[in-house]
Amino acid sequence: MGKNTTVLQPLLVENLFQSQGVFLKLELIAGENGLQRKIKRPEAHRPGLSLCGFLKEFEPARALVFGNVELHYLKDLSSPLRAERLAAILTEEVPFVVVAGKYRPPTELISLCKEKNIPLFITPLPTMELLGELSTHLLDAFAPSITCHGTFIEAFGVGLLIQGHSSIGKSEAALGMIDRGHRLISDDIVRLRRRKGNILEGSGPELTRHMMEIRGIGIINVAHLYGAVCVRDTKSLDVIVTLEAWSDEAFYDRMGLDERTLELLGVQVPHHVLPVKPGRDVALLLETIVLNFRLKLMGYHSAKEFNAKLLETISEKVRKKRR
Repeated sequence: MGKNTTVLQPLLVENLFQSQGVFLKLELIAGENGLQRKIKRPEAHRPGLSLCGFLKEFEPARALVFGNVELHYLKDLSSPLRAERLAAILTEEVPFVVVAGKYRPPTELISLCKEKNIPLFITPLPTMELLGELSTHLLDAFAPSITCHGTFIEAFGVGLLIQGHSSIGKSEAALGMIDRGHRLISDDIVRLRRRKGNILEGSGPELTRHMMEIRGIGIINVAHLYGAVCVRDTKSLDVIVTLEAWSDEAFYDRMGLDERTLELLGVQVPHHVLPVKPGRDVALLLETIVLNFRLKLMGYHSAKEFNAKLLETISEKVRKKRR
């Protein structure tokens, strides 16, 4: 089974501009030489009292957003005082500045951003809408993530990660499930990110999106072969199944009372070990695991119900013997 690897990639202002520039309607008007600045905090805030000279609680590593209130306040200041107040908050740690709401930035702000190579953007979006969208994207970009080896599919609405040693049959099992109408998210490399609410969201590299490697056949495009309905880009992870070669000496759970989990990014995920050997319909067994998982979410636990009935039957026989 492939080893999980933590992803540590710095977020640059240029990355943000390329990925969200169109959506946020950002236009770069100054500080283009500072696009390689690193964004160190997943936060954007309005300068507020900092423009009045109160810098005690000012955090310079956050992105700055100027709205209607800030611009009207600056307009009432003299040009030298305006430049002084702006210079106090535009430190080398500020990643970028955005002026929202179709307002023209003060000339002092433009000059300082050019001088200090701080990217300055304008956008027609209202201030609060911009703050909400920008904060959401930054939190998503800074979410803890790892990459792991396996095949990630969606079956009956459940996110299923199939893991196991190389050549154990992960892709073939997944292909069998896709043929039954389930969806592929990623094959071989899966990136998992922890979202709000301890939700693990899985996706795949853009280069290999919708692709699978089948030994003896090669690379196939699942979207082309089975249709767009059989692929999707992201899905929350619900269950992990590890495939391993059948061993007559190994002990395998035959009741299902043991609730195994694997910890990924601090989240406990239900885990099953599935032995495979020639003749076993692995795709059918994986479907059964997924359906049983859904039943458990609904409050039905087949193994516990059977165990309760078994104990009740034994107790009844013991009572009859005593009589």
